Amino acid sequence: MPDPEPFREPAREPDRDRDQKASETEAERRRRRAVFLRELTEARELRDRVQPRRAKTARLRHAMRMRTFRW
Repeated sequence: MPDPEPFREPAREPDRDRDQKASETEAERRRRRAVFLRELTEARELRDRVQPRRAKTARLRHAMRMRTFRW
């Protein structure tokens, strides 16, 4: 039975390539976040339409929280 291959660290990338990939991933992360926030807003609006009493209570609760919050 052969021994399992030992763990090898991946080869290092040049800084330029790594910076480019980091900026691409940052842009992708922002894009995904924007989509998530848009969907979250849609879900809240749908819930508010479906459950108006609960939405009103949540609005009043939020207003009270904001009124008592010290800037």
